[in-house]
Amino acid sequence: MSALLGCGIVVLAGCGSMPVTGDVKAVDASQPGDSQVQVYAVAPRDGAPPSEIVDGFLESMTSDDPAFATTRKYLSADARRTWQPSGGTTVLAQAPIRSGPLLHDEDNRATRDRETTYTLTGDKVAAVDAQSSYRPLAPTDYSQTLHLVLEKVAEGKQEWRIDIVPDGLVLGQSDFKRLYRSVNKYYFATGRTNGRSTLVADPVYVRNRTDPVTRMDTATQAVRTLLAGPTNWLRPVVDSRFPTGTALRKGVIALPADDQNVLKVPLNDKADRADRSACRMMAAQVLFTLRDLTSAWVERVELEGGKGVLCALDADDAPEFSADHGSEGADSQYFINDKGQVERIPGATEGTGTPEPVTGPLGVGAVPMGAVGVARDEQRAAAVSADGQNLYVSSLETEGELAQPLVTSAAQKAADRLSPPSWDGRGDLWVADRDPAGSRLLRLAGGAGDPQEVRVPGLDGARIEELRMSADGVRIALLLTKDGHTTLKIGRVERRGSSVAPEISVEDLRQAAPQLADVTAISWSGRSRLVVVGKEEGGVQQVRYVQADGSTSASGALPGVNQVQSVAAADDELLPLMAETVGDGIVKLSPGDNWQTVLKQGTSLVYPG
Repeated sequence: MSALLGCGIVVLAGCGSMPVTGDVKAVDASQPGDSQVQVYAVAPRDGAPPSEIVDGFLESMTSDDPAFATTRKYLSADARRTWQPSGGTTVLAQAPIRSGPLLHDEDNRATRDRETTYTLTGDKVAAVDAQSSYRPLAPTDYSQTLHLVLEKVAEGKQEWRIDIVPDGLVLGQSDFKRLYRSVNKYYFATGRTNGRSTLVADPVYVRNRTDPVTRMDTATQAVRTLLAGPTNWLRPVVDSRFPTGTALRKGVIALPADDQNVLKVPLNDKADRADRSACRMMAAQVLFTLRDLTSAWVERVELEGGKGVLCALDADDAPEFSADHGSEGADSQYFINDKGQVERIPGATEGTGTPEPVTGPLGVGAVPMGAVGVARDEQRAAAVSADGQNLYVSSLETEGELAQPLVTSAAQKAADRLSPPSWDGRGDLWVADRDPAGSRLLRLAGGAGDPQEVRVPGLDGARIEELRMSADGVRIALLLTKDGHTTLKIGRVERRGSSVAPEISVEDLRQAAPQLADVTAISWSGRSRLVVVGKEEGGVQQVRYVQADGSTSASGALPGVNQVQSVAAADDELLPLMAETVGDGIVKLSPGDNWQTVLKQGTSLVYPG
């Protein structure tokens, strides 16, 4: 009776007979999207043929098997000792397909009776490395072999076992999403943003529930990877305040908050070297990393070293480290009306929400504008003229004449001139000149002065169509056009040299939405998430969230809306998502609601940034 209940309530690897004939089989342990399914590993049965050993091993990899002890029973004695399941994860579009056994001309029956080889194939769509860093890939062929031998397991008894196996795990997307979750760990941007130390999100994937290898719960895994340091991609532009060698105290596998919502983090004695200021920053790193993971809101983080409590940080004090500090509480939107004037829609805290012209020359419309970007402190705005030729910067607090343009494009066609501008959290202004005779990415330090050209190695002949700066100022989202397609890539903004004469470049471009053949609009939405409008090959337009590492956000696809031309999202993820559409004008999507029309007329709607 208990066995029947086990098969009915949860999915068991090997629950039911496995096929012993046939040469091709896909192994999928759970239904797509079923995050509550828990898979239990089942040891190989006596006398199992090679195909059943391979299938059982693959299914067992999708389980919550403690230390992968049962999974290792499918391996030979030597492979059992050397296999490293934590050596990275290969993610396939579907569960791996097993084919075999492979036969070779030199094989003879005697050889086949004691050893054999099977092949695993599929479409590789992502990889998670040993740092838990996710990297999406355009679908590529995956092929890996498993070699099996007849191994003596007892006197007079032999069983088929896998003796050559690659390190790491290979999972279909559905199992990967069931077993892992995305977590943002936080580090400080090198240098200072507007005189402040600013936290930057570094997304990684940790195990749901309990990690089979470390036995740590999800929160503890997150802190462990935080202490291990930033991922290689982000490392050049961030720092950790934890002293080198800082780790969780030996034996810590859970970090529950107490009944006062205080979370205590026991660290080894390496943490004792931090002074009080650094310790508060360490606590901020932990607090931001854990704030979305624990079941109860953490009101306070206390760090404990080898000699007791080192320091504490209350949740109320955490915003001083936030990258979106400059736009905190800013829920106004800005757009350009049919006369080319910049208008503002006041936020919910200011009353009616009726559009009104902004203060200053951009609200008067002496020069009609076609695109606008508002600084995160809402004191200034940058606007590109309706013909795309000139970039202006103007105050939003005082009246006056429109100053001379800071950037002018020499391109002949409007579509080849300036992109919509974007401000980062440091107060710098960014714009792309799309001139075919010399396209370039430009930065205006403090939103003023002469533009500085920013190097972007790795463009490989692509042209920057549009850009959006993250609030932390260390990441840039670029829409790149090449060979008739526009794709989304994320780059790392590196600053070298002195503050007087900095050398700035965008390095290590990586795909952020490889599943979309064409991306037409983007906006940052929170610390490490973007909203993207695009199409899959041969598909229809869709609006979806993606993480900055290119993985699909848990929020997934959004309700459909017709013919979106641009999108705007706020640093605060609870504020409505806005979109400019053909036919319906400007529409908004509030959390838990459907799209609603806000304005029938208007273009280039943006939040600050």
